[in-house]
Amino acid sequence: MVLQKLFGFDPSKHSVKTELMAGLTSFLTMAYILAVNPSIFSPLADQGMDTSAVFTATVIASVIGTLVMAFYAKLPFGLAPGMGLNAFFVYTVCLKMGYSWQFALTAILIEGILFIILSVTKVREMIVNAIPIQMKMAISVGIGLFIVFLGLMNAQIIVSDPATLLAMGDFTSGQVVLAFIGLFIIAALLIYKVKGALLIGILITALIGIPFGLTELNGVISMPPDVSPLCFQFEWDKIFSWDMLLVVITFLFIDLFDTLGSVIGVMSSAGLIQKDGTIPGINKALMADAVATTAGACVGASTTTTYVESATGVGEGGRTGLTAFSIAMCFVFSLFFAPLFLAIPSAATAPVLIIVGLMMFTNVTQMDLKDYTQSIPCFITLFMMPMTASISEGILLGIIAYVVINSMARKWENLNATIVILAIIFIIRFLMPLFFQ
Repeated sequence: MVLQKLFGFDPSKHSVKTELMAGLTSFLTMAYILAVNPSIFSPLADQGMDTSAVFTATVIASVIGTLVMAFYAKLPFGLAPGMGLNAFFVYTVCLKMGYSWQFALTAILIEGILFIILSVTKVREMIVNAIPIQMKMAISVGIGLFIVFLGLMNAQIIVSDPATLLAMGDFTSGQVVLAFIGLFIIAALLIYKVKGALLIGILITALIGIPFGLTELNGVISMPPDVSPLCFQFEWDKIFSWDMLLVVITFLFIDLFDTLGSVIGVMSSAGLIQKDGTIPGINKALMADAVATTAGACVGASTTTTYVESATGVGEGGRTGLTAFSIAMCFVFSLFFAPLFLAIPSAATAPVLIIVGLMMFTNVTQMDLKDYTQSIPCFITLFMMPMTASISEGILLGIIAYVVINSMARKWENLNATIVILAIIFIIRFLMPLFFQ
């Protein structure tokens, strides 16, 4: 009775052992973020964003978000700082736009609070259900392509080139060789259906990286790194500035549609999307995401979201919040293995980005490529994400294309008021620079 009240667990339908093992399975498939996230944030270390503290912040944000999912939403999904969103934080807001990481955390806090409001009013759920099922699949595929691109760049398998924009990297370098070794190891583990293939692959590749001089292991177990350098590091003096407004709006769009992509990916993998494209109970899942994003910003973590890898736990039979609780406890335990995760080089985490991208790309099989009113907007969505290095831009352009093309084809039954309003807002967003010249 207690488990039923806390996690939605029904003894006649569910098994405690199955739920706990499903949680362990999900954790093993998403634990790579504990190595990848500090690696992605490492360019900001010289600006005061301590890499060890990022590890602890990643764990805390994951635990908070997953516990909310367990007790409130009662769904078997794990949460952690989102891939794509962390890259936007580092490479776009901080390195490209030139803002401080404190500024970016303040923007995440504000947009997290806004998302809580949107979730309470069910505006988020309305937007999610308004987007056609084909576009939802395209969003998942597009995010997958973007993550693959990031992995290839991190491994230096592809590099920037002034003549051709992109080119092959140096295949004799230790980083590229190690990345390919890791890719083949993880591929073999997946082929033989080894549980935790991604995490095991990372660890093996990191060990191989020791003779390459790429892995420097300084222990395995320790007390959790101090997270205080990142806690509540906000720039309140800039919250009413024009710059803050622009960054918050940008984070708002990206978080909304990145979360949408991740939740859709998990729900579709779990078979929880109905034939009409609606997703039962999604508002509680979105609320868990919103709370986790807000709390995560307070401890120095980038936007927290539901992980597609949670579908592996669902595949193992996880159906209730007890699975999510199991995931959260695994994250707590991982706090004491910081030296191990922090020693892992980017060449060892890059193969995981490529494989995760592949997992998200599989939704392309559910897209109707013969119906051009559907396939063209989907094609624009999924390819503009990696081509513009922006998940939000791909989704915005795809929705605009969907409304315009279906209007031209007079396919009024494919349109609804919400998606038309979104398209108009997005068109205005793209035209805004014309009014500020």
